[in-house]
Amino acid sequence: MKKSRQHIYQDLMACAGQSPNRVWLAQIIASWSVGDGVLPDSLGLSSEQFQQLLDHYFPGYPLAEQAYSGSSLDYSRMLEKQDLEILLVQFASQSGVETEWLIAMIVSACLGNDHLWQDLGLWSRSDLSALLAHNFPELVNRNSKDMKWKKFLYKQLCEAEGLYVCRAPSCEVCKDYQQCFGPED
Repeated sequence: MKKSRQHIYQDLMACAGQSPNRVWLAQIIASWSVGDGVLPDSLGLSSEQFQQLLDHYFPGYPLAEQAYSGSSLDYSRMLEKQDLEILLVQFASQSGVETEWLIAMIVSACLGNDHLWQDLGLWSRSDLSALLAHNFPELVNRNSKDMKWKKFLYKQLCEAEGLYVCRAPSCEVCKDYQQCFGPED
């Protein structure tokens, strides 16, 4: 019998380490394990990184590297992959393998067509905001108007390149305001 996302999450939390990221990673893995989200094989990590993540956070938990969604992201269509990685590294609160794992998963999820929290496999937008606040606090502070996260990340890339595609003088008067700032549920 196939386990539910909630049961997988509970199993993961039972063997999880103590890092604050364990809750979000357990959500991501539980969702990925039932085919939710868009993360590809190994969560978008290398096989070695995938095994390190499991050994570090969820030792002994048996998990195959294949994506249950059948998702295989085509990075060739993502010209901005490296730019997103650089942006997230720039705003990371700490360096190291844990941050590298999170960045790889976030960048992979940016290829999806839904909201970033859904494509990543988190259970709510507030979970994504909490993950980002913990790992990329300065980036979260920049999103002072609570723009949707995927749109906000891409807006940061555009602004870094000096590209401003919006013709409205401010977001508040833009006819597409709800697409950027409206509810995500």
